[in-house]
Amino acid sequence: METTPVNWESLDTIVIEFAKSEHLIDDSSSSPPLSPSSYQSRLLIRQIRRSIESADIDAALDLLRVHAPKVLDDQRLPFRLQKQKFIELLRRGTAKDRELAIRCLRTGLAPCALGAYPEAYEEFKHILLALIYDKDDQNSPVAKEWSDSQRLEIAGLVSSILRAHLRAYDPVLSMTLRYLISVHKAFCFRQGTSSPISDLTERLLLEERDPPAIPQESLTVAPPFDEVDIQALAHAVELTRQKAVDSLRVAKGDLSQAFQNELCRMRLNISALDELVQEYCIYRGIVLPVVISSSGLKEQSPLEPETSCCSPRNCSVEMSSGNSKQSDCESSISNTQLDGSEASIELVQDTDSEMRILSETTGNHEDCSTSECHQPKSARSFHRTRSHSGDNRRSRKRWRGRDDDFDLNKVPYDESSQQELTQIMSNEGPIKYWTSDGTQRKDANYENMLGVKELAVRGMTTEVVEEVNVIDPCFFDLNPLLLFQLKQVEFLKLVNSGDYSGAVKVASSHLGPLAARDPTLLKPLKETLVLLLTPDQAAFKTDLPLLGLASSLQVAIGKRLGIEEPRLMKIMRAMLHTHNEWFKLQMCKDRFESLLKIDSLKAVPSLLPDVIYQSNTDTCTQGSSQVTVSSGSKTVEDGYSPAQVSSRDLCYEGAILKVMEFLALPRADAIHLLAQYNGDAEAVIQQLFA
Repeated sequence: METTPVNWESLDTIVIEFAKSEHLIDDSSSSPPLSPSSYQSRLLIRQIRRSIESADIDAALDLLRVHAPKVLDDQRLPFRLQKQKFIELLRRGTAKDRELAIRCLRTGLAPCALGAYPEAYEEFKHILLALIYDKDDQNSPVAKEWSDSQRLEIAGLVSSILRAHLRAYDPVLSMTLRYLISVHKAFCFRQGTSSPISDLTERLLLEERDPPAIPQESLTVAPPFDEVDIQALAHAVELTRQKAVDSLRVAKGDLSQAFQNELCRMRLNISALDELVQEYCIYRGIVLPVVISSSGLKEQSPLEPETSCCSPRNCSVEMSSGNSKQSDCESSISNTQLDGSEASIELVQDTDSEMRILSETTGNHEDCSTSECHQPKSARSFHRTRSHSGDNRRSRKRWRGRDDDFDLNKVPYDESSQQELTQIMSNEGPIKYWTSDGTQRKDANYENMLGVKELAVRGMTTEVVEEVNVIDPCFFDLNPLLLFQLKQVEFLKLVNSGDYSGAVKVASSHLGPLAARDPTLLKPLKETLVLLLTPDQAAFKTDLPLLGLASSLQVAIGKRLGIEEPRLMKIMRAMLHTHNEWFKLQMCKDRFESLLKIDSLKAVPSLLPDVIYQSNTDTCTQGSSQVTVSSGSKTVEDGYSPAQVSSRDLCYEGAILKVMEFLALPRADAIHLLAQYNGDAEAVIQQLFA
């Protein structure tokens, strides 16, 4: 399956926001945790849910009375909780608990049954049968009431009601993954193709959903919701039209709230998600790696990079092509898996006049003619380690994981997070924690990558080339496009400083020979040289987004050093691609992509003025890579072009909605039918009902 370039810096921001909001990392910075009230509300929901699932209905009711008394004003919820309390007391089987159950009938359940809803009294009489039918009798008329699944269903219902009432939505990363996985599955099912990431998506997103929140009685007569909103919600989260209307009732017509309510009903494997996030954070340099000592205890990697052998040249040279102070996201490292073979690069021209790098695996002895190129010097640290590398390492956070303390004042966590983070989640294996024996080598590899990335972010291209050649002398022979990009940055800096002769020298010494060896680089070379004629328009900005190039560079180096790529990167690339393709079929733009920050994930920044690079870090995935070079101001696919639907007019859009509503069809199917009947919705409906 094809993949889509991803703005990894945007994903860094989303992941850090998730880790902070869930208190997964120790953050000693002065900035307060994100949305503390939202976190406390999510905490309350988890604690009430756990109480119900463990059959402690009284504890759940006490928490509701203290923290969310308004939800108990709707008598339907207390009635259902009292019914479950009655069943749980009988389930204990002792004479004392049976007396308590009868008291619950008289003082709790019966009064609620009188005013809950019309069918409540009949349900009250029905539940009395539990007094005479045993819980193990599968043929009894109250077998459903006795089942454990009923208790879990009520726990889910209470969670949905509280979430809608408190607007306690999960962090953006959680909701985005739910949505993208759902779209990915729908696209694969429609196209009849198998998913290459099914092992991960099936573990992350569970089949179960919490029951929906119930609209209040005063909202049973729905206001005239816009049909566009109804259909958008119904097809975004796979609801029937009536259920979409009910969801909008609960949200009082707010489409965004209804959408978030429905997304949060989808159950995620929290421990699996935390594992993916930790793996990604270690890879990107957001948190310190975890070391397993000889005693089996986990600890944060204590090693600091060596600075004693720092040469004056590298310590003193600081070239500012970007912000001198980098964020946590920018202080990131990337890696990928090396499976014993080395990659060679072949550049090909596609039909869209874009150049993509395809990586093919070859034997070690085919990489380079010199013997020292067979293997990168992975165990060798930089000979010229910069002093800022130590500062960067010290700025990384410490992973704390989820806590099992469920005191509301002490920030408790989900019970599923009690499992060890080293649990194997997929066939690809768990997080590769470092053993004490291999710590120094692994730490050196990560620090080497981080050092190269930091130099690239700072625009220190000459130093980048020198340091990469120290790590792996054959690296740029295998990755000529990365060298071309680095030299373009150097060229632009010289143009901006007014050193045109120096810029021409860089072009003739480096860019020209690279383009001569690979004709597909001629077009970007010409575009680069044009900047000599219009230096004012090609001003080298201090905020030039070099992070994309830096990330691509680290990914490729990580592959050479044998550092595995995070699984979160793999699934994100694949899911963003299917998201693009899905909305091409729908012939519309995703109304929720901005809310979930999907648009920012696709917004791969321009590397150079008028010479755009889409650096897809597929340099590292399964022996293939894509680094796209093309002209223009933006090359990110969004799955939608206004020109695609501009000729269809608003009336045709109304026809699509009409067919979707009357025939309960997905948008793509409605468009397909309308195309057969010249856009006549009535003809489509009449034909199908004839």
